[in-house]
Amino acid sequence: MAYDTTVFIPLDPYAVFELVTQPERLRRWKTVAARVDLVVGGEYRWTITPGYSAAGHVRELVPGKKMVISWGWEGSSDLPPDASVVTITLEGVTGGTNLRLVHDGLNEEQAASHGEGWNHYLARLAEYATKGEIEEDPWKYAPADMDEFTAAEAALTIAERVLNKISPSDFEKATPCEDMNVGQLIDHLYRAINNYARGLGAIVEDDKTRTVEDRIATIAQVTIEAFRKAGLDGMIDLTFATFPKSLAICFLDVEILVHTWDLATATGQKLDVSPVVSDFIYGLAKKSITDGVRGTGLYGPLVVTDGAEESLNRLIAFTGRQPVAS
Repeated sequence: MAYDTTVFIPLDPYAVFELVTQPERLRRWKTVAARVDLVVGGEYRWTITPGYSAAGHVRELVPGKKMVISWGWEGSSDLPPDASVVTITLEGVTGGTNLRLVHDGLNEEQAASHGEGWNHYLARLAEYATKGEIEEDPWKYAPADMDEFTAAEAALTIAERVLNKISPSDFEKATPCEDMNVGQLIDHLYRAINNYARGLGAIVEDDKTRTVEDRIATIAQVTIEAFRKAGLDGMIDLTFATFPKSLAICFLDVEILVHTWDLATATGQKLDVSPVVSDFIYGLAKKSITDGVRGTGLYGPLVVTDGAEESLNRLIAFTGRQPVAS
Protein backbone atom coordinates (compact mmCIF):
# COMPACT_ATOMS: atom_id res chain seq x y z
CA MET A 1 0.00 0.00 0.00
CA ALA A 2 1.00 3.65 -0.34
CA TYR A 3 0.23 6.87 1.45
CA ASP A 4 -0.21 9.68 -1.09
CA THR A 5 -0.95 13.33 -0.33
CA THR A 6 -0.37 16.81 -1.75
CA VAL A 7 -0.06 20.04 0.24
CA PHE A 8 0.37 23.64 -0.88
CA ILE A 9 3.39 25.47 0.53
CA PRO A 10 3.51 29.26 -0.01
CA LEU A 11 7.20 29.32 -0.98
CA ASP A 12 9.06 28.70 -4.22
CA PRO A 13 10.21 25.11 -4.91
CA TYR A 14 13.86 25.73 -4.02
CA ALA A 15 12.92 27.21 -0.64
CA VAL A 16 10.66 24.21 0.04
CA PHE A 17 13.47 21.87 -1.01
CA GLU A 18 15.67 23.40 1.70
CA LEU A 19 12.93 22.92 4.31
CA VAL A 20 12.74 19.18 3.58
CA THR A 21 16.48 18.52 3.24
CA GLN A 22 18.50 20.83 5.52
CA PRO A 23 18.94 19.69 9.17
CA GLU A 24 18.53 23.17 10.63
CA ARG A 25 15.25 23.60 8.72
CA LEU A 26 14.00 20.08 9.44
CA ARG A 27 14.37 20.71 13.18
CA ARG A 28 11.89 23.58 12.97
CA TRP A 29 8.92 21.50 11.82
CA LYS A 30 9.74 17.79 11.94
CA THR A 31 12.82 16.40 13.68
CA VAL A 32 14.67 16.52 16.98
CA ALA A 33 17.92 15.99 15.11
CA ALA A 34 18.91 15.22 11.55
CA ARG A 35 21.94 14.05 9.63
CA VAL A 36 21.78 14.11 5.83
CA ASP A 37 24.44 13.32 3.23
CA LEU A 38 22.65 15.09 0.42
CA VAL A 39 23.95 13.12 -2.58
CA VAL A 40 22.55 10.11 -4.42
CA GLY A 41 23.55 7.09 -2.35
CA GLY A 42 24.11 9.26 0.73
CA GLU A 43 22.86 8.15 4.12
CA TYR A 44 20.40 10.09 6.24
CA ARG A 45 19.14 9.70 9.80
CA TRP A 46 16.27 11.73 11.23
CA THR A 47 15.38 11.52 14.92
CA ILE A 48 11.68 12.30 14.64
CA THR A 49 10.88 12.16 18.36
CA PRO A 50 13.12 11.08 21.25
CA GLY A 51 13.76 7.36 20.86
CA TYR A 52 12.49 7.08 17.28
CA SER A 53 14.85 7.57 14.35
CA ALA A 54 14.11 7.01 10.68
CA ALA A 55 17.05 6.10 8.46
CA GLY A 56 17.88 5.12 4.93
CA HIS A 57 19.55 6.39 1.78
CA VAL A 58 19.01 9.07 -0.84
CA ARG A 59 17.93 7.33 -4.05
CA GLU A 60 17.19 10.29 -6.29
CA LEU A 61 17.83 14.00 -5.95
CA VAL A 62 16.89 16.92 -8.18
CA PRO A 63 17.23 20.21 -6.23
CA GLY A 64 14.04 22.20 -6.26
CA LYS A 65 12.10 19.38 -7.89
CA LYS A 66 12.39 15.94 -6.36
CA MET A 67 13.84 13.79 -3.60
CA VAL A 68 13.46 10.03 -3.24
CA ILE A 69 14.66 8.33 -0.03
CA SER A 70 14.41 4.82 1.33
CA TRP A 71 12.70 4.81 4.72
CA GLY A 72 12.50 2.68 7.84
CA TRP A 73 12.97 2.78 11.60
CA GLU A 74 16.06 1.92 13.61
CA GLY A 75 15.40 -1.10 15.80
CA SER A 76 12.23 -2.10 13.93
CA SER A 77 11.74 -5.63 12.65
CA ASP A 78 8.53 -4.69 10.78
CA LEU A 79 9.86 -1.68 8.88
CA PRO A 80 13.66 -1.42 9.27
CA PRO A 81 15.81 1.21 7.53
CA ASP A 82 15.57 1.08 3.71
CA ALA A 83 12.38 -1.05 3.82
CA SER A 84 10.06 1.47 2.14
CA VAL A 85 10.36 4.46 -0.19
CA VAL A 86 9.33 8.11 0.24
CA THR A 87 9.07 10.25 -2.90
CA ILE A 88 8.71 14.02 -2.59
CA THR A 89 8.01 16.02 -5.75
CA LEU A 90 7.78 19.80 -5.91
CA GLU A 91 5.75 21.64 -8.53
CA GLY A 92 5.87 25.41 -8.76
CA VAL A 93 2.38 26.93 -8.98
CA THR A 94 0.94 30.41 -8.59
CA GLY A 95 1.87 31.72 -5.14
CA GLY A 96 4.02 28.78 -4.10
CA THR A 97 4.60 25.05 -4.48
CA ASN A 98 2.54 21.89 -4.50
CA LEU A 99 4.43 19.28 -2.51
CA ARG A 100 3.36 15.72 -3.26
CA LEU A 101 4.54 13.01 -0.88
CA VAL A 102 4.11 9.31 -1.73
CA HIS A 103 5.20 6.69 0.80
CA ASP A 104 5.34 3.26 -0.89
CA GLY A 105 6.01 -0.22 0.45
CA LEU A 106 3.75 -0.14 3.50
CA ASN A 107 1.18 -2.62 4.72
CA GLU A 108 -2.31 -1.41 5.67
CA GLU A 109 -1.45 -0.75 9.32
CA GLN A 110 1.81 1.01 8.44
CA ALA A 111 0.08 3.17 5.83
CA ALA A 112 -2.47 4.28 8.43
CA SER A 113 0.11 5.11 11.11
CA HIS A 114 2.52 6.81 8.71
CA GLY A 115 -0.39 8.71 7.16
CA GLU A 116 -1.23 10.11 10.59
CA GLY A 117 2.40 11.11 11.06
CA TRP A 118 2.85 12.68 7.64
CA ASN A 119 -0.43 14.60 7.99
CA HIS A 120 0.79 16.00 11.31
CA TYR A 121 4.21 17.03 10.02
CA LEU A 122 3.14 18.35 6.62
CA ALA A 123 0.58 20.58 8.35
CA ARG A 124 3.42 21.87 10.51
CA LEU A 125 5.57 22.42 7.42
CA ALA A 126 2.82 24.48 5.76
CA GLU A 127 2.29 26.54 8.93
CA TYR A 128 6.02 27.16 9.36
CA ALA A 129 6.41 28.17 5.72
CA THR A 130 3.46 30.54 6.02
CA LYS A 131 4.31 32.21 9.34
CA GLY A 132 8.08 31.82 9.52
CA GLU A 133 7.65 30.36 13.00
CA ILE A 134 5.64 27.63 14.67
CA GLU A 135 4.63 26.38 18.10
CA GLU A 136 6.70 23.59 19.59
CA ASP A 137 5.59 20.10 18.63
CA PRO A 138 3.89 18.38 21.60
CA TRP A 139 4.84 14.96 20.18
CA LYS A 140 8.49 15.62 21.11
CA TYR A 141 8.39 16.30 24.81
CA ALA A 142 7.11 13.31 26.81
CA PRO A 143 8.60 10.04 25.47
CA ALA A 144 6.61 6.96 26.39
CA ASP A 145 9.68 4.78 26.94
CA MET A 146 12.76 6.25 28.59
CA ASP A 147 16.33 5.06 28.59
CA GLU A 148 19.61 6.98 28.73
CA PHE A 149 19.69 7.57 24.96
CA THR A 150 16.06 8.67 24.70
CA ALA A 151 16.63 10.99 27.68
CA ALA A 152 19.59 12.58 25.87
CA GLU A 153 17.42 13.20 22.80
CA ALA A 154 14.62 14.57 25.00
CA ALA A 155 17.09 16.92 26.72
CA LEU A 156 18.36 18.04 23.31
CA THR A 157 14.79 18.79 22.23
CA ILE A 158 14.38 21.08 25.24
CA ALA A 159 17.80 22.65 24.65
CA GLU A 160 16.99 23.47 21.02
CA ARG A 161 13.88 25.35 22.09
CA VAL A 162 15.95 27.55 24.43
CA LEU A 163 19.00 27.93 22.17
CA ASN A 164 16.87 28.98 19.21
CA LYS A 165 15.89 32.13 21.12
CA ILE A 166 19.44 33.14 22.08
CA SER A 167 21.19 35.78 20.00
CA PRO A 168 24.66 37.38 20.22
CA SER A 169 23.08 40.24 22.17
CA ASP A 170 22.58 37.75 25.04
CA PHE A 171 26.20 36.55 25.16
CA GLU A 172 27.38 38.93 27.91
CA LYS A 173 24.56 38.08 30.32
CA ALA A 174 25.54 36.36 33.57
CA THR A 175 24.53 32.74 34.15
CA PRO A 176 24.07 30.58 37.25
CA CYS A 177 27.43 29.00 36.32
CA GLU A 178 30.09 30.87 38.27
CA ASP A 179 32.49 32.93 36.09
CA MET A 180 30.66 32.12 32.83
CA ASN A 181 28.43 34.40 30.82
CA VAL A 182 25.99 33.09 28.21
CA GLY A 183 28.53 33.07 25.36
CA GLN A 184 31.12 31.29 27.48
CA LEU A 185 28.59 28.74 28.71
CA ILE A 186 27.55 27.94 25.14
CA ASP A 187 31.21 27.35 24.26
CA HIS A 188 31.60 25.21 27.38
CA LEU A 189 28.54 23.12 26.50
CA TYR A 190 29.85 22.59 22.98
CA ARG A 191 33.27 21.50 24.24
CA ALA A 192 31.74 19.20 26.84
CA ILE A 193 29.51 17.40 24.33
CA ASN A 194 32.36 17.28 21.80
CA ASN A 195 34.55 15.62 24.43
CA TYR A 196 32.12 12.69 24.53
CA ALA A 197 32.06 12.58 20.73
CA ARG A 198 35.86 12.39 20.56
CA GLY A 199 35.92 9.71 23.23
CA LEU A 200 33.61 7.67 20.99
CA GLY A 201 35.74 8.27 17.88
CA ALA A 202 33.44 10.85 16.25
CA ILE A 203 35.20 13.95 14.94
CA VAL A 204 33.25 17.12 14.16
CA GLU A 205 34.63 20.46 13.02
CA ASP A 206 33.22 23.36 15.03
CA ASP A 207 31.73 26.23 13.07
CA LYS A 208 30.99 29.30 15.17
CA THR A 209 29.35 31.03 12.20
CA ARG A 210 26.33 28.75 12.71
CA THR A 211 23.44 29.79 14.89
CA VAL A 212 23.77 28.84 18.54
CA GLU A 213 21.03 26.24 18.17
CA ASP A 214 22.53 24.70 15.03
CA ARG A 215 26.01 24.53 16.53
CA ILE A 216 24.91 22.65 19.66
CA ALA A 217 22.30 20.51 17.89
CA THR A 218 24.85 19.33 15.33
CA ILE A 219 27.45 18.16 17.86
CA ALA A 220 24.77 16.66 20.11
CA GLN A 221 23.23 14.67 17.24
CA VAL A 222 26.62 13.21 16.32
CA THR A 223 27.43 12.38 19.93
CA ILE A 224 24.12 10.74 20.83
CA GLU A 225 24.15 8.69 17.63
CA ALA A 226 27.73 7.57 18.34
CA PHE A 227 26.72 6.60 21.88
CA ARG A 228 23.77 4.56 20.58
CA LYS A 229 26.06 2.69 18.20
CA ALA A 230 28.77 2.12 20.82
CA GLY A 231 26.41 0.93 23.54
CA LEU A 232 27.07 1.24 27.25
CA ASP A 233 29.59 -1.56 27.77
CA GLY A 234 33.22 -0.68 28.28
CA MET A 235 35.02 2.56 29.07
CA ILE A 236 35.33 6.01 27.50
CA ASP A 237 38.30 8.36 27.76
CA LEU A 238 37.10 11.90 28.42
CA THR A 239 40.70 13.28 28.49
CA PHE A 240 40.44 14.42 32.11
CA ALA A 241 39.37 10.94 33.29
CA THR A 242 38.21 7.54 32.06
CA PHE A 243 34.69 6.44 32.95
CA PRO A 244 32.40 3.49 32.25
CA LYS A 245 30.19 4.42 29.30
CA SER A 246 27.16 3.62 31.42
CA LEU A 247 28.22 6.43 33.78
CA ALA A 248 29.35 8.85 31.08
CA ILE A 249 25.93 8.82 29.39
CA CYS A 250 24.42 9.90 32.73
CA PHE A 251 26.80 12.86 32.86
CA LEU A 252 25.92 13.78 29.26
CA ASP A 253 22.17 13.74 29.90
CA VAL A 254 22.51 15.79 33.07
CA GLU A 255 24.87 18.28 31.45
CA ILE A 256 22.58 18.99 28.50
CA LEU A 257 19.45 19.53 30.59
CA VAL A 258 21.09 21.43 33.47
CA HIS A 259 23.03 23.79 31.20
CA THR A 260 19.82 24.35 29.26
CA TRP A 261 18.27 25.44 32.56
CA ASP A 262 21.28 27.73 33.14
CA LEU A 263 20.85 29.35 29.73
CA ALA A 264 17.09 29.68 30.06
CA THR A 265 17.49 31.30 33.48
CA ALA A 266 20.15 33.69 32.18
CA THR A 267 18.03 34.81 29.22
CA GLY A 268 14.69 35.02 31.02
CA GLN A 269 13.08 32.03 29.33
CA LYS A 270 10.55 29.78 31.05
CA LEU A 271 11.68 26.18 30.90
CA ASP A 272 8.87 23.65 30.59
CA VAL A 273 10.09 20.09 31.08
CA SER A 274 7.88 17.03 31.21
CA PRO A 275 8.21 15.24 34.57
CA VAL A 276 8.79 12.08 32.53
CA VAL A 277 12.10 13.60 31.40
CA SER A 278 13.15 15.45 34.55
CA ASP A 279 12.32 12.47 36.81
CA PHE A 280 14.46 10.17 34.70
CA ILE A 281 17.42 12.53 34.44
CA TYR A 282 17.21 13.34 38.16
CA GLY A 283 17.57 9.60 38.73
CA LEU A 284 20.67 9.58 36.52
CA ALA A 285 22.11 12.50 38.50
CA LYS A 286 21.64 10.68 41.81
CA LYS A 287 23.35 7.66 40.27
CA SER A 288 26.34 9.53 38.87
CA ILE A 289 27.04 12.66 40.95
CA THR A 290 28.72 11.10 43.97
CA ASP A 291 30.67 12.88 46.71
CA GLY A 292 33.83 11.92 44.83
CA VAL A 293 32.57 13.57 41.65
CA ARG A 294 31.61 16.70 43.61
CA GLY A 295 35.13 16.73 45.03
CA THR A 296 36.56 17.22 41.53
CA GLY A 297 34.77 20.57 41.26
CA LEU A 298 32.52 19.46 38.39
CA TYR A 299 29.45 20.04 40.57
CA GLY A 300 28.86 22.21 43.60
CA PRO A 301 27.54 21.11 47.00
CA LEU A 302 23.98 19.87 47.16
CA VAL A 303 21.43 22.66 47.74
CA VAL A 304 18.73 21.55 50.19
CA THR A 305 15.18 22.11 48.96
CA ASP A 306 11.66 21.30 50.06
CA GLY A 307 11.02 17.63 49.34
CA ALA A 308 7.79 18.64 47.58
CA GLU A 309 9.72 20.46 44.85
CA GLU A 310 9.16 19.28 41.27
CA SER A 311 11.84 16.95 39.93
CA LEU A 312 13.43 19.60 37.69
CA ASN A 313 14.10 21.81 40.73
CA ARG A 314 15.37 18.83 42.68
CA LEU A 315 17.74 18.08 39.80
CA ILE A 316 18.93 21.69 39.67
CA ALA A 317 19.52 21.73 43.43
CA PHE A 318 21.31 18.37 43.28
CA THR A 319 23.86 19.85 40.88
CA GLY A 320 24.63 22.69 43.31
CA ARG A 321 22.36 25.40 41.92
CA GLN A 322 19.61 27.39 43.60
CA PRO A 323 16.30 26.68 41.86
CA VAL A 324 14.28 29.65 40.66
CA ALA A 325 10.84 29.92 42.21
CA SER A 326 8.09 29.31 39.65
